Amino acid sequence: MNRAATAVACVRALAMQTRPPDWVVVADNDSQDGTAGELDNLTDLPFKLVVHRMKCNRGNAGGVEEAMELALAKGTDAVWILDDDSWPQPGALAALLERAWDGQVVRHALQIDPGTGRFTWPLQVADGMGGWRLIGGLEDFPGVDWVWSRNNWTGALVPREVRAGVGPVNGELFIRGEDEEYPWRIEQRGFRQQAVRGALMDHPGPAKLMQWRLFGKRMFFEPGLADWKLYYKVRNMVWLKRQQAGGLRAISMAAAYGVVAILVDGPSRVPLLCRAIGDGWMGRLGKMPERGAKN
Repeated sequence: MNRAATAVACVRALAMQTRPPDWVVVADNDSQDGTAGELDNLTDLPFKLVVHRMKCNRGNAGGVEEAMELALAKGTDAVWILDDDSWPQPGALAALLERAWDGQVVRHALQIDPGTGRFTWPLQVADGMGGWRLIGGLEDFPGVDWVWSRNNWTGALVPREVRAGVGPVNGELFIRGEDEEYPWRIEQRGFRQQAVRGALMDHPGPAKLMQWRLFGKRMFFEPGLADWKLYYKVRNMVWLKRQQAGGLRAISMAAAYGVVAILVDGPSRVPLLCRAIGDGWMGRLGKMPERGAKN
């Protein structure tokens, strides 16, 4: 939405793939800066470009939902999930397709923060003993070409068979939610994920990331988030955790996250946090309502 230069750069990165995709579907979230027109004017692309004009801004989750369903309706075998600022390096898609195809496995690229050279987000990989461990960069990656992984979304190559078993993306999460909820559903339906060493993509990460443990789960906090980003993060976290583990775990996690937000960002966050927790608990999803508007 309203990031024409970023969207064009992403499409050009796809055009530079050594094995280009057959179709590229861009969800334009009701941009007002001429994004759709600039994309329409791109020529000499090695794929068919479809600019899907959304009727309204449904956030990243709604955009991915509509674009993914449109691509699958055109008969594609798999959909590669990208943000507009996640730019695959030239050999990324070829690396994802190098091994014999398995429609039961979601392969995914590795997200690299160009500013640090480290992973954009810590990556969960199999530890070889039936568990999982977090790694932070390529230097920590096991000495193999691919490894079992989990909880990945941006850069994921989702086969048609997985979409059939899992269902569509929940577009009502708007942002900062579908990237955790859909991988959870993938795992719940018995599908697996693989991280592929040779598939690299540039994707800027948070300027600062704090982490701590709660109930054996590692939690992350980004200081100084804009109010709307913090709202979606907390609301969707509460809603999803209630689906996964029940109300007590959801409230406990929300309380811990809220305490950290207040300690780090200050008490002015309290009204927003209460609103986000309440909406998540009640399942009020969709776009964040304007102040004073009724849910």
